Amino acid sequence: MLSVVEGKRLHVSRSTAAEKKAQLGQFLTPERIAKFLASLFPSASGSCHLLDAGAGIGSLSVAFIERWQEGGFQFNSVELDAFEIDDTLHDLLSQSFEKYRNCGNFEVNISGDDFIHAATESLSGNLFSGAPVNYTHAILNPPYKKISSNSAHRLALRTVGIETVNLYSAFVALAVAQTAPGGQIVAIIPRSFCNGPYYRPFRNFILERACIRHMHLFESRNKAFKDDEVLQENVIIRLERGGQHGTVTITTSTDDRFNDVATHEHPFDRIVFPDDPERFIHVPTSPGKSAIELSPAVRYTLSDLGIKVSTGPVVDFRLKEYLRAMPEEGTVPLIYSSHFSSTGAVWPVPGSKKPNAILRNEATEKWLYPNGFYCVVRRFSSKEERRRVVASVVEPTAFGDHSVLGFENHINLFHENKRGLPELLARGLAVFLNTTAVDESFRCFNGHTQVNATDLKLMKYPSREALIELGEWAKQHSRITQELIDEQLGKLTA
Repeated sequence: MLSVVEGKRLHVSRSTAAEKKAQLGQFLTPERIAKFLASLFPSASGSCHLLDAGAGIGSLSVAFIERWQEGGFQFNSVELDAFEIDDTLHDLLSQSFEKYRNCGNFEVNISGDDFIHAATESLSGNLFSGAPVNYTHAILNPPYKKISSNSAHRLALRTVGIETVNLYSAFVALAVAQTAPGGQIVAIIPRSFCNGPYYRPFRNFILERACIRHMHLFESRNKAFKDDEVLQENVIIRLERGGQHGTVTITTSTDDRFNDVATHEHPFDRIVFPDDPERFIHVPTSPGKSAIELSPAVRYTLSDLGIKVSTGPVVDFRLKEYLRAMPEEGTVPLIYSSHFSSTGAVWPVPGSKKPNAILRNEATEKWLYPNGFYCVVRRFSSKEERRRVVASVVEPTAFGDHSVLGFENHINLFHENKRGLPELLARGLAVFLNTTAVDESFRCFNGHTQVNATDLKLMKYPSREALIELGEWAKQHSRITQELIDEQLGKLTA
């Protein structure tokens, strides 16, 4: 039956306009992924009340039911609540369950209601919503779309204590809220919730009500929904409602064929560090601790070091009237990540698609920094790139006799109270950030294409003295390879 549903999924996926997919945040689940999600639930018996919110044509529910029919569960009955707001899919969704309707112990309820409104009304005790639901199981591929701060969805979520910025995290939070103690939630969702300030309330919500039992990563981020050309790193996660935090199983595979699944187990304090107020969720992909975790020398915060990190303050589209393609009288350098190469800063860059300068006047003055030595890290990368964290040094001589500089918003810069760093400290910081150990550690909690200032702020660093020592070493070498950088960090932290 699942292969029949898969054929329908492929037809729907290919015939649905990209605009509609984006409007609904709708990307239907491929068969192999659906079966894998269903396989993650632990064996269970008794009565099952299953939630499939954002059901599409029923791929996930069918995978779950087929596992039950094949003896993978010992339920005496299954009741399914399938929510799908796109009524053009309802006929296909209903057809997906025809095979099971003759079973006296299976019941399906298909709803075209908006899941967020239906769930929040139920949770808030609305007189017209009926008795609150307690699901034993939930299987989800929720929609992926931002929620604006004043939207009806955002306001409805706040009535039940959920503050989040995307439909996918809203669906997961509501599933957790509606699941009975001991209930199991399995979902495939973007990995962006693992870090960053916007998802901190969501992380707090689920970690206070559920425990993480399993997470699965794909090494290639464009395989899970390749039919829809989705370039998004996804994680499959299993949560247990009301469970005690303990061992977490981490699995990885190259792609959705799951032919090379590798499995490791980690204590919860390696997934969410006990002293992390942001509650970043790390996904270690090797059994041992990283070199950064193991090193007693890498234990200082930026606050300890007297260093701050900020996002570049110049948002170019907001200051468009003051930007200039090339330097001219009355302008100062405007620095983008494209101005940096492996050999240092190059400015200006003739023919660049990005402007090289910004007018200095009353409107722009507050966004400018004094010329000096800074360590900068570009904000955007891709998972497939060799490095996620790429640091460079701003050398004041690269920008002539200009007394101030503009840093564009796609750069993070390390500074001392909006002034430059001592030269050796800036160079040492760049060396440390460019080590393989830092990059590997960073990838454990950052699953999207952004390197945010908050991420860099919460990392641990060597002491100020050790960073200056790295800077002295770097200044003595005209060309530094990755091997030399990693070797030098090894000596420093030994």
